Amino acid sequence: MTYSVFIDGAAGTTGLEIADRLAARQEFDLVRLRDDQRKDVNARRDAINNSDFVILCLPDDAAKEAVSLLESDHPRIIDASSAHRTAPDWVYGFAEFREGQRERIAGARLVSNPGCYPTGFLGLVAPLVARGLLPADWPYAVNAVSGYSGGGKALIERFEQEREIGFRGYGFNLEHKHMPEMKQHAGLNHDVVFAPAVVSAYRGMIVEVPLNLGAMKVAAKAADLLEALQDHYQGSPIVSVHDGSGIGELLLNDNDPATDRLELYVFASESGDLVRLAAKLDNLGKGAAGSTVQDLNIMAGLDETLGLRL
Repeated sequence: MTYSVFIDGAAGTTGLEIADRLAARQEFDLVRLRDDQRKDVNARRDAINNSDFVILCLPDDAAKEAVSLLESDHPRIIDASSAHRTAPDWVYGFAEFREGQRERIAGARLVSNPGCYPTGFLGLVAPLVARGLLPADWPYAVNAVSGYSGGGKALIERFEQEREIGFRGYGFNLEHKHMPEMKQHAGLNHDVVFAPAVVSAYRGMIVEVPLNLGAMKVAAKAADLLEALQDHYQGSPIVSVHDGSGIGELLLNDNDPATDRLELYVFASESGDLVRLAAKLDNLGKGAAGSTVQDLNIMAGLDETLGLRL
C-alpha cells in the first residue's frame, strides 16, 4: 500500500531532510505544492485534508494554523514543531523513552515529534525517574551544545558568515520552549534549569545532566543507573547505552556523518556518587527528521527503521 504524505513547510531545513528521505520510498507518495502555492491557504487546506499523512515543519503559530485547516478525520498528523508537545490530545513521538509509547504512536492520529534537546534529556532521565532510581522532586540542570543547523536558515547563515565565532550561549532568560516538554514528559515536579548553546559544527548535539546522587539521598549508584538504562533500551536498533569508564572525551566534529542513532553515556566518580549522564545525537537526525520518519513508519505499520541512517 502507498500512503500520500504532505510536508507543510517542506522548504525548511527539517522539511528538506524529510522529503529527501521519503523521495525514494515506494511506501510513500509525496504531495508537492508549487512554490507559489506554499503559502496559499486554500492550496494547503486541500493538501492537508486529502493526504493520508501530514508532517508539519513549521514555526509554532503556523503549525497551529495548519491544524485549524483540518476538515476531515482522515489525515494523520506529525508535528515537528514545539506547538503541541505538551498538549493533552497529542501523543508524544519518542518511541523508546517510555514503556508502551511505541504502541501509543502506532494508534495515534495526532503525534507531536520531540525536540532535539529534550530527546537527549528524556532519553537519559525519564526511564530512571520512572523506575524510582532518580527522584521526581529534584531541580535538574541540563547543559547542552548543538550544531548550528538546529537554528534553521537564519542561524546557519550567521555561522557561515561569522566564522570566528565558535560558541553561542543563549536561553539566558530561562524561558526556553523546550523546558515544559522536559518537565512534563520526565514526570518532574520542578522546572529544569536549561543551559543550551550552539557551536560551530554543522550538525550533532551533546546533552549532559550532572547528578550528585549523595546530595539526592537516593540508594542508587552510577552502576545502578547504567544497568537500568541498558535494560530499558535492550535490543533497540537506535538507542545504545555505554559505560563511560575509560572514555576521556565526547567530540562533535564538523564532518560528523548524518545519523539517526541516540548514544547514551554514564560517566561516574570512583565512589559512584557523582555522575554525568550524557547523550550524543544528530540534531537533524534523531533530533528532528530521523525521529519524524521513525514515527511515520510506526504509524503506517512499517518497520520503524526503514529509511533511517543507522
